[in-house]
Amino acid sequence: MDILAIIPARGGSKSIPQKNLATLAGKPLIAYSIQAALDSKLVSRVIISTDDPAIASKGREHGAEVPFMRPAELAADDTPDWPVFAHALEWLAANENYTPRAVVQLRPTSPLRRVHYIDEAVELLLNDPEADSVRSIGPPCLTPYKMWRIEKGNPYLKPLLSADIPEPYNAPRQKLPQVWAQNGLVEVTRPATILQKKSMTGDKIIPYVMDIPMVDIDDALDLKWAEIMMEHGCY
Repeated sequence: MDILAIIPARGGSKSIPQKNLATLAGKPLIAYSIQAALDSKLVSRVIISTDDPAIASKGREHGAEVPFMRPAELAADDTPDWPVFAHALEWLAANENYTPRAVVQLRPTSPLRRVHYIDEAVELLLNDPEADSVRSIGPPCLTPYKMWRIEKGNPYLKPLLSADIPEPYNAPRQKLPQVWAQNGLVEVTRPATILQKKSMTGDKIIPYVMDIPMVDIDDALDLKWAEIMMEHGCY
């Protein structure tokens, strides 16, 4: 079974220089995603898509492949996921005649990941031939029904969302609709969704629901919080 894990890890980072190589509990951040993929029962290949030689070297050191270097134009601050993954799949097809059955995205900035999350998400996709992708979700830190917009030219707040109850932003959380936030821990996509639909998700997205806190490494405080959670096994 050809299940490909791709770890996107560009070199540029504004909040933490070389964030993907930042140290977390004695190891570079990227090592956690690599090890989880290598330990998976279903993932058969682990590669890193990077534009940075230092990340490529560290990735190989921890057991991942780096069969190509990502072009600089796909490593900008505002580059979305889709062209990065399309480039990887197109390169592998053209240079190795290799097309996986499914692609697993493992973000280095979400290091608190149990191996079984990967295998369970892959199985969800493989067991549903109609699905385009699987995305892990969890409870949000704050419901969007209590969020606001500030519109240009309007001096007053506008609620982000409405609900079938009056003033949801003043209502108890228990009275509001259940919502979920994507947590970045695991995303599984069919190659056809990426290459033909030009999307990382498609329209038919299977939820992989988790009831765990979300940790997305963006600054030094996030690194400290992740280390505390690791020490206490809170993931």
